[in-house]
Amino acid sequence: MSEQTPDHDEAHGEGLGGRLNWLRAAVLGANDGVVSTAGLVVGVAGATGSRSTLLTAGLAGLLAGSMSMAAGEYVSVSTQRDAEKAALVQERRELATEPKAELIELTGLLRAKGLSAKLAREVAEQLTAHDALRAHAEVELGIDPDALTNPWHAAGASFLAFTVGALLPLLAIVLPPDGLRLPITVGAVLAALALCGWMSARLGAAPVAPAILRNAGGGVLAMAVTYVAGVALGASGV
Repeated sequence: MSEQTPDHDEAHGEGLGGRLNWLRAAVLGANDGVVSTAGLVVGVAGATGSRSTLLTAGLAGLLAGSMSMAAGEYVSVSTQRDAEKAALVQERRELATEPKAELIELTGLLRAKGLSAKLAREVAEQLTAHDALRAHAEVELGIDPDALTNPWHAAGASFLAFTVGALLPLLAIVLPPDGLRLPITVGAVLAALALCGWMSARLGAAPVAPAILRNAGGGVLAMAVTYVAGVALGASGV
């Protein structure tokens, strides 16, 4: 009786890990947008009830935060990409000038992964014959030469995630009538932070309750501190 391959749709490989990393970064970016903008508009609301002032402050915070996130991500990922490209250039040079030493090195790396000396040598020879640079890039450097990090994608994703997160507290503070602004904003922010905490916990296969409590607690603390500061500044006439 022949052995059958299990019929399932489970994803494998680095593609899944890469997608999870992007999704986790998007969740964290949205979380940052919620917390920072909520802290800003709640603080301003503590000092003034002017809808135009709240809208101006919230939009300024949204744009400044999203641009800062995008610029920081672009610089960070560009640095990572430059390092990856430099490592590939060096690896290509070493393969051209010292092929035997590189084969020995690849064999040692495969043995360190648990292969026997004979099998490691055979695998190293086959990988080298097929695509030496890719073999060393993936086994030695942990880099996929065809999937280097893209700084523009990272910057765009950070900008979008922060903006989406920041819009919620901004709309919650400017749309309701004066007496309901703070409770609606606090409720909406806590709901959003609970969702972000739940998603981040599920993506990391971590306990959900502590993640939600940490997220919500941080948001409450940020809003409380800025609100007290805003009230104090408003009362002093600053």
